[in-house]
Amino acid sequence: MHQETTINMKNIRSNRLHLGKNVVIHPTAEISGIQGDAEDIYIGDNVYIGERVRIICDNFHIGDYSKIHHDSNVHGYKPCRIGHNAWIGQFCIIDSIGGTTLGDNCGVGAHSQLWSHIKYGDTLEGCRFLTDRPLQIGNDVWFVGHCIVSPVTAHDRSMAMVGSVVTKDMNYNEIYAGSPAKSISEKIGFQFEETTVEKKRTRMIALLKEFGDHRLLKIVEDDADVNFNDEISYFNVKTRKYKKTLSQAEVDFMHFLLPAKAKFTPY
Repeated sequence: MHQETTINMKNIRSNRLHLGKNVVIHPTAEISGIQGDAEDIYIGDNVYIGERVRIICDNFHIGDYSKIHHDSNVHGYKPCRIGHNAWIGQFCIIDSIGGTTLGDNCGVGAHSQLWSHIKYGDTLEGCRFLTDRPLQIGNDVWFVGHCIVSPVTAHDRSMAMVGSVVTKDMNYNEIYAGSPAKSISEKIGFQFEETTVEKKRTRMIALLKEFGDHRLLKIVEDDADVNFNDEISYFNVKTRKYKKTLSQAEVDFMHFLLPAKAKFTPY
């Protein structure tokens, strides 16, 4: 049986609100718009929003199984979209004044700051620094912790090590470090190494066996093997997609897999 979504509705102010199943929002968390009610808040299934999290954004979207941990702040005039399976550590800042998008399966380590604008100096006196532009974070991007990120494009699978100050775009699957951050992949390699569908299938079968209850769970490697009319949750290791049924077995298995064993997003 599904857990019911239980939240303090007084702490969420929005003209349009979608709340998924099994959502946990701590009573001290607050969600609203810039000047009162937000326009559109979308919170997917099995989302966790922790203590004293403050989301101040007129248009905010967060996908399934994403987590925002305590004392983090999300704010901005333009839409902020966070994909499925995100992990936002404690005391993080995500700024969306210029518009911010985080893809699926992203990790933002504790005390990190993601910025989409620069604003303070007196422009009448000639200050040259006043701008906002989109911050675009791709899929499977990982800011390990204590990172400061300017409004850049971080391409899929890129990674910034602890304490990085990111001021330029991050290339696909490259690892960055330092201040300002530079690619160190030639020295230490890449975040993701090449693997095969067969290896992933073997690993997933082992994980399913370790999990135990697999009556409504099945591992496949082809969409043709997915039956969208039955009650089974199919996990496709080739596409990283799963057929979402929200059965208790599926929810428990997803929690078992996250954050680091395996990540899947729904068809």
